[in-house]
Formats: sequence, C-alpha cells, structure tokens
Amino acid sequence: MNAVKSPLPDADLKTVAEALQGALVDLVDLSLVAKQVHWNVVGPRFRSIHLQLDDVVASARTHTDAVAERSSALGVSPDGRAATVASGSGIDTVSPGWIKDADAVGALVAALGAVITRMRERVAATEDPDPVSQDLLIGITADLEKHHWMFQAENV
Repeated sequence: MNAVKSPLPDADLKTVAEALQGALVDLVDLSLVAKQVHWNVVGPRFRSIHLQLDDVVASARTHTDAVAERSSALGVSPDGRAATVASGSGIDTVSPGWIKDADAVGALVAALGAVITRMRERVAATEDPDPVSQDLLIGITADLEKHHWMFQAENV
C-alpha cells in the first residue's frame, strides 16, 4: 500500500529514500549507543560526560523523528525496527558493562565519526534529487559535528 504519493520521480525517490532510511537507522543506533554508555560510564569525569551523553541522545532522537517524517512525507515508510537498525547501522557496538570515562568519550567520538561520514555521503547523494532532504541532512550533520567536536575536546 502506498498511502502517500511523492512529487519526486521514481529514480530520485529511490536515492532519497535510501539516504533517509540510512540516516534513520544510524540515528536510532546512535541514540541507543549513547544511552548505553550514559548508563555505564564511570570515573572522575562521570557527571559531565553523563550529562553530555544525554545531549547526544536528545539530538539523535529529535533528528530521528525529523528524518522519519521527511520519509513519510515523500511516501516512503520509515523502518526503525530493532532488526533493521541492528543490520543496517554503521556504528560499532560498545562492550557491555561499566565503561571508564576516557573510553566512553572514545566510544562516542568513534560512533559520531562513523555517523558523520555516512551522513556526508547522504548529503552528497541527495543534492540533485532532493535539495529539501539534503537541507535536512546538512542540518543534522552540522549538529552531529558539534557533538563530535565537544567529545574530541574531552580527550585532549
């Protein structure tokens, strides 16, 4: 069933749908990874990192909704199911259990870096077929790069 018809030509819609679905999966997983680390971080910088992780979770969840709603607006059903996220994410898993504050920072730098790399590819892919979706992805990428910078600054 296709309840919503996209104004984009089919070939463009396919490119944009893949970009949005990939972004959705990475953002859902980023929020999960950040929350997992948030619950398990320990060490002298616990409080500041713990709070900083919540900022990443909030951003990722907000962006997830924006991406899913953009996909829906184009007539593409977004898929944020656990199995889809697990099989499509570009983020490495984090180890179970407690995670020292420096390792927590390193895990977030790596996770954000992986998502940013893939988001920049999606920005490039959507330039011609849908500048509206590209604009959304550009804004998300800028926000993720801000978080990436802040976590990198923790490890200097």
